[in-house]
Amino acid sequence: MTTIAKGANLPVPADGVRVELSWTAGPRVPDIDASALVLRADGRVQSDDDFVFYNQQRHPSGAVRHAGKSGTTDVIEVDLAALPAQVERVVLAASADGGTFGAVPDLRLTVRNLAGGGSLLEFPITATEETAMVSGELYRRAGQWKFRAIGQGYARGLAGLATDFGISVADEPSAAVAPPPPPAGFVPPPPPGFAPPPPPGGFVPPPPPPGFVPPPFPGQLPTGAQPGPANLDAGRVNLVKGGRVSLVKSGAPALVQVMMGLGWDPARRRGNIDLDASVIAFDQTGARLAMVWFVNRGEWNGALRHGGDNLTGQGEGDDEQIYVDLDRLPQEVASLVFTITSYRRHKFTDVRNAFCRLVDTATGQELVRYNLSEAEPATGVVMAMLRRTSGRSWEMRAIGEFHDGRTVQDLLAPATKHANEP
Repeated sequence: MTTIAKGANLPVPADGVRVELSWTAGPRVPDIDASALVLRADGRVQSDDDFVFYNQQRHPSGAVRHAGKSGTTDVIEVDLAALPAQVERVVLAASADGGTFGAVPDLRLTVRNLAGGGSLLEFPITATEETAMVSGELYRRAGQWKFRAIGQGYARGLAGLATDFGISVADEPSAAVAPPPPPAGFVPPPPPGFAPPPPPGGFVPPPPPPGFVPPPFPGQLPTGAQPGPANLDAGRVNLVKGGRVSLVKSGAPALVQVMMGLGWDPARRRGNIDLDASVIAFDQTGARLAMVWFVNRGEWNGALRHGGDNLTGQGEGDDEQIYVDLDRLPQEVASLVFTITSYRRHKFTDVRNAFCRLVDTATGQELVRYNLSEAEPATGVVMAMLRRTSGRSWEMRAIGEFHDGRTVQDLLAPATKHANEP
């Protein structure tokens, strides 16, 4: 087997290759994922379908496949003879979740003959602070396929790498959406200290009798009413659509670390259902601060973190989990909106038992659960929201609103609308 250095290239004497990205296990080694981008002559993808990775495991042509991860090896298979004529390059990429490639020992790329003819070449990779990289590429030159060793890192993660090749994975934060208008007939309450002007002619009405309490203005709480939702004093809360609960328990310290678990099951005779849980962080104006999803799995040094992807929906309990360290979130984070989408366009009419639940990770206690009681032929749902009500106090709201979307970005507009609600 030939060992090549960064920048070197060699012909590929095979009709297909098995590309193995491997490393050595260790206590602080991040989670490594291999991927591939199928490019035209202009160096760009034709569509998002040209990105082959753990959540989209097969190119439409069938010529490029994510063959799966086993231990410390992740595999991409490329049938060079079956690639469409307009494809000039297949870029071999990788991402590190939970750390950088500098913390990955013995990282290397091995290219083997897909037909079982043995190893063709090996490329030892060195890295420092990158969280994504192009490890190498297969490229067509004068009718012959070749391999080039690259080892170029991206500090912006998989989203930054994919965007450079034309994949739609990161939009600029949108402008804040204006709050909805008040309902018809709404009359705002008077400001504090307001006194109506005296009527013409100097008439002054007599004072009210002792103990008289004026009726409230529309939209104003009656005297003595307690604002805000119920809290956690009675134990676990089951929410219905539109319901909310304060994540406070009398006499208990404020919540610090929570987990939002989202789950679903395939409807009968529907096979595997691959859905994706995501979260969008907003500031108090409704401007987007961050997205955590299967492409970008962590923000703020892990204060907001995705627990990993489930490709089938099979099994009991949570299918995907999102972890939140409330105390380590930046103070400008005012709300977190949780969504579920289907990259493969599965519809929620093919899903049953969809739910979300909030768990205190310090105790393992389930605090709040919301079961989605309806289904629509849509590919996404804005599921729930956590909103900061004061410095360390939060509330949870059940939303359950259906929309079409392959990724969380497609649900940004409706999620922003809910982030702006009072």
